[in-house]
Amino acid sequence: MLVAFSVAPLGVGESVTAAVADAVRIVRESGLPNRTDAMFTTLEGEWDEVMDVVKRATEAVGRHGNRVSLVLKADIRPGYDGQLTGKVERVEAALTTFE
Repeated sequence: MLVAFSVAPLGVGESVTAAVADAVRIVRESGLPNRTDAMFTTLEGEWDEVMDVVKRATEAVGRHGNRVSLVLKADIRPGYDGQLTGKVERVEAALTTFE
């Protein structure tokens, strides 16, 4: 499955960089395929392992304040892996077809 999530503390001021860095560190240390962009971190793996990472990342952000915002979107497709890059590669290939 793919899970894209965004997690941030609420009520801690304008910058949430340190809290987000703590969450991303947990994702990267998990060893699961992942990608972080300006809005979301996406990771790929089995349900239990992905949700464990999201939980631990959320808990890490929670240490920066007493309230946390979590946005999560999942693509649950048993039997498929490599979709973190595969989906993008298929779109890129389709774009070259239309050029």
